[in-house]
Amino acid sequence: MKLLIISPSHGLYGGIEAFVIALASVVETWPEFELQVCFKLVGKRPLKNDLRSAAAILNCPVHYLPSGDFKLIKLIRWADLVHGQNASPDFVFLAWLLRKKLVLTIHNWRQRKMNLHSILWKIGARLAQRRWYNSRFVWNTWEPDRKLAGSDCVPTVCRFPESWCAPAERRGFLFIGRWIENKGIEDLITAYSHSKLDSAQWPLVLVGDGPLRPKIEQLIGDFDVKGVEMPGFIDDHNKAGRLASARWLVAPARTREDLGLTPIEARSVGVPVIVTRDGGLPEAGGDAALIVEPGNLEELTAALKQAATMEEREYCERAERGRETLKSYLRPMEFYRDSYTAVCPGKTK
Repeated sequence: MKLLIISPSHGLYGGIEAFVIALASVVETWPEFELQVCFKLVGKRPLKNDLRSAAAILNCPVHYLPSGDFKLIKLIRWADLVHGQNASPDFVFLAWLLRKKLVLTIHNWRQRKMNLHSILWKIGARLAQRRWYNSRFVWNTWEPDRKLAGSDCVPTVCRFPESWCAPAERRGFLFIGRWIENKGIEDLITAYSHSKLDSAQWPLVLVGDGPLRPKIEQLIGDFDVKGVEMPGFIDDHNKAGRLASARWLVAPARTREDLGLTPIEARSVGVPVIVTRDGGLPEAGGDAALIVEPGNLEELTAALKQAATMEEREYCERAERGRETLKSYLRPMEFYRDSYTAVCPGKTK
């Protein structure tokens, strides 16, 4: 089977790109598939080295196409099956016109607006033989009243960290993400200040960077907060180490998160999480998570204190339950192999 995995991209190595590369690296091991990958650059955004470097692990052809590149037609014509990321009308309608089988992983929640863009995306999603939404929250924004045949909730993941740290050796709270509006970083710093925890025993590590850095630095100074570490962006190896050695992962967003990859990554190494009841975060956090309302500083402060004073037995029970329930929440990569074959029967040997 000739499979084309295609994804819109801002030219950076992000969550969707990580999923595409992880999936492609597994598909390459399946001998019944011939694979090509295409990152369709959105607008006039340049291709960054981090994406090219991440995709260098793949042995299949990887294409980086600017918007409007006619090579996209050639790639879709080549394929038996197109696996698109989101329902971008340009490649969805091309696949339909060229009578190619189409499956979609839809990563982002749908804003219900009555404009041409929204209508085209909704129509495009319905043209696919399979629609896999990465959280029930996202699914409900696309199909709020009636679930269509061929639709399912399939959380997207990339490569899990392989580090491990004994619970007794873990310390502090960890945030990982872009420093942008509504990620809840300001709320986390404020709640951490109000909690008055021992900063030596309960440090707060903020991994990442972004346009909010001046505001975050000023907030830390205004509150005279001690124990905050800001290492900036870090590579996957260091990120895995940080995740495994944190006592708790905190994801305090209030932006209707589509899913929330970092809580899933934390659970995979037995680190429990504190999340807000925001979008798909409760799903990603699982039933062992501490869950607070988005933007509620009192609840977030109380959750930090609860986490810091939790008895070791309860902590280990939550850590293990979060890790074990992840197995039933996620689908194995073989799910895609079986699904591709079901959509295109007779194309594989």
